[in-house]
Amino acid sequence: MRLNRYIASAGICSRRKADELIANGNVKVNGAVCTEFGTDVTDEDRVSVNGRVIEAAEKKIYIALNKPAGYVTTMSDDRDRLTVADLVTDIPQRLFPVGRLDYNTTGLLIMTNDGELAQRLSHPSHEVYKTYVAEVEGVISDARIGKLRRGVDIGGFVTAPARVKILKQKPRTAIVEISIREGRNRQVRKMFAAVGNRVRSLERVAIGEIILGRLLAGHYRKLTKEEVDYLKSL
Repeated sequence: MRLNRYIASAGICSRRKADELIANGNVKVNGAVCTEFGTDVTDEDRVSVNGRVIEAAEKKIYIALNKPAGYVTTMSDDRDRLTVADLVTDIPQRLFPVGRLDYNTTGLLIMTNDGELAQRLSHPSHEVYKTYVAEVEGVISDARIGKLRRGVDIGGFVTAPARVKILKQKPRTAIVEISIREGRNRQVRKMFAAVGNRVRSLERVAIGEIILGRLLAGHYRKLTKEEVDYLKSL
């Protein structure tokens, strides 16, 4: 890696400013002042700026995880429950979940060590549609579907209009696809409860254009460059 890029990746300054530091003799490589812009360095080299040793930022990792039921969406738990961190122990970088899925909800969870992206995507202003497939009790009528589409009161909060369609109506249960833009705690379950249908099971199958697909429960895959670029464009 070029020296100026190495300095910039450590969060010290921009590449242009790094060039100025190099030219001014403020940068040392392995204890010797380096003023050569084209110098290449690796993680084996000791680079210091103004007397402080720096390290290039770690490689950014972006994965899609199929969270099983019975796992909490945190990296540690004071009640000693299983967490999503237990499903990615073979990844050396410390990953963080983007958003949350409740304990009994399964499906797509994005995890990354890109803190800036995770924070931005988790902010309420980023209202990307999240799509779920729910099995609910009872018959879900057109009137109830209409209420969900318009927005329902889930206890002091009226949800934004949702995209809803019935995938299959059985005698005692229904399979429903629902897409929402918000991410309130247990929101989908509360929405169905508000129209009289209790959720039996709930799976998130998509976040915007990122799709769960056939990923097995408890497994993960790395996001493609196109998927990462899409998330960064939101």
